Amino acid sequence: MGVKSDIEIAQEAKLLPIKEVAAKVGIAEEELELYGKYKAKLSDEVEERLNKQPDGRLILVTAINPTPAGEGKTTISIGLTEGLNKIGVKAIAALREPSLGPCFGIKGGAAGGGYAQVVPMEDLNLHFTGDFHAITSANNLLAAMLDNHLNHGNALRIDTKRVVWKRCLDMNDRALRNIVIGMGAKTDGIVREDHFIITVASEIMAILCLADNMSDLKKRLGRIIAAYNMDGEPVTADDLKATGSMAVLLKDAIKPNMIQTLENTPVLVHGGPFANIAHGCNSVRATKLALKMADYAITEAGFGADLGAEKFLDIKCRMAGLKPDAVVIVATVKALKYNGGVAKADLGKPDMEALKRGIVNLDKHIENMHKFGVPVVVTLNSFITDTEEENEFIRMHCEELGCEFALSQVWAKGGEGGIELAKKVIATVENKKSNFAPIYKNETGLKEKIEIIAREIYGADGVTFDAAAKKSLEQIESMGYGNVPVCMAKTQYSLSDNPLLLGRPKGFTINVREAQINAGAGFVVALTGKIMTMPGLPKVPAAEAIDYNEEEQKIVGLF
Repeated sequence: MGVKSDIEIAQEAKLLPIKEVAAKVGIAEEELELYGKYKAKLSDEVEERLNKQPDGRLILVTAINPTPAGEGKTTISIGLTEGLNKIGVKAIAALREPSLGPCFGIKGGAAGGGYAQVVPMEDLNLHFTGDFHAITSANNLLAAMLDNHLNHGNALRIDTKRVVWKRCLDMNDRALRNIVIGMGAKTDGIVREDHFIITVASEIMAILCLADNMSDLKKRLGRIIAAYNMDGEPVTADDLKATGSMAVLLKDAIKPNMIQTLENTPVLVHGGPFANIAHGCNSVRATKLALKMADYAITEAGFGADLGAEKFLDIKCRMAGLKPDAVVIVATVKALKYNGGVAKADLGKPDMEALKRGIVNLDKHIENMHKFGVPVVVTLNSFITDTEEENEFIRMHCEELGCEFALSQVWAKGGEGGIELAKKVIATVENKKSNFAPIYKNETGLKEKIEIIAREIYGADGVTFDAAAKKSLEQIESMGYGNVPVCMAKTQYSLSDNPLLLGRPKGFTINVREAQINAGAGFVVALTGKIMTMPGLPKVPAAEAIDYNEEEQKIVGLF
């Protein structure tokens, strides 16, 4: 019999009712808002009750620059959580919700893999508890109210050439990137250029993930800049009187979700911004709750450490007052060989020379995390195509750098395969003090912040700014937003802004073509290279293989 697919493993799982899972971390049934048998939202009362509990240890799981297939941060996060529980340490994971875009596009599902998964995986990968639909609706309500305001006389004197709020959809649909709306009769609205972004790039996704509570959420929503008027002044969601209605649509979405692992351990899954075009971290509320519920809270940040981890440390931790105790960097033999120049189709073949060329990518990520003052553990996510020689080379390389190393076999063995990593994480936390500090100060200028990230984290020689980006950054600072952090939008495949420059490129510059203020979220987005905020589907999308088997009444082909 061949290797079982993730969905086959998930469908064979013995799930416990979510109220029994929640009881393991002291959550009573009346504190849950049930979404069927196996999903629940945590009521506000949980947060209030746990508020005075001491915090556990915070462990961030990040990775090297990935292959286009992704390298298993979620799998490792779940396996590490299970490994800790296996050795008697109370641990809980706080993860992001998957987007439908990659699910039907190129990467497949995002519920972990093999025997280190969260379940029900089909629900999580599809509509889950409706959070993304709520975010999409709130985003598009603001867009609709703006266009309605234009149609009914434009009392705010909005400049239709300077509408910056985009509609969104949780799907890869390149045809919607640049569109014209208001065509038809006079009653069909004002004709203007418009754009769509994917829901996970929406500022409302970032706001939901960074908001402390409903009051904070409403303040952030009200600050959203939707357009500029004829005098160049910002027009906000408050100005358009959209804040209250948007908040109503998000009243349930702001509550963290709880599901379970294959081994029936509770997991919080909440929020899902991409890290290549947004800040790439789950919600602050879920992370803080996890810290109150367990001795160890395991969380992840999207894509490589140059994107997700940098934003976790410079944006999320700064805003939420979080201090990570250690960082786990996930590497795979495949990704290291990919960074050594091996084509995706040949990554399963042994190639020590490519591995030696590509390991410099890991070196840079280790250096970067040390720059933030946080201890590092490297883990190798094991694949059946890996050889003993390849594994030993990576282990010795990490040890020479003074870095803890663990082989993770969580895909094949679940929590049992995560015990080695769990022990290394505990040893690191107990023996090495975290002296965490962000890489730049709030008062540093916006251009300088971008230059610090480019030089220190990417290894660039410098940054070039297009005229439009320069002008935007100057305007943002003149509006009083010079002290906010920067969220870099960049390709995930390279440390540079060119996806073809693999390994540890040198002698390159980063080009910032555009900058915009997300006043509600509280950061500036700097777009580099050719990064798109609305991805497209590949030539053969994953959607072609997904189906519903009516005889067996189950979903097939979902990763």
